[in-house]
Amino acid sequence: MSEFILHVTSRVAWSAGQAGGKYSADSLADEGFIHCSKADQILRVAEDFYRGQRGLVLLLIDPGRLTSKLRWVPGTDLASELFPHIYGPINLAAVLEVFDFEPAADGKFHLPGSLELSGT
Repeated sequence: MSEFILHVTSRVAWSAGQAGGKYSADSLADEGFIHCSKADQILRVAEDFYRGQRGLVLLLIDPGRLTSKLRWVPGTDLASELFPHIYGPINLAAVLEVFDFEPAADGKFHLPGSLELSGT
């Protein structure tokens, strides 16, 4: 498998994507792409953009299975750091696993145990 990427979304949005046969984030309509992260970026992203939110899931995506174009784009805060962006909907076959992604009691996010064990 190629190096996986991750995307945070609501459980409701993921369920709608499953029912429709493909997942599409609001950012695809608004910005032209779906924001994703590498494993070493996802906790910072979650803290910056999803603080206090509940009902989230984390999609584990295999870039090699995507039918939409994937590009690596510099981040806004640190231009030398590249983030994966998907320019189209995410086909369900590219999503290898879906994890509950709730903040802990202290409000911080943590990687699901199986992602931590994989060395990420």
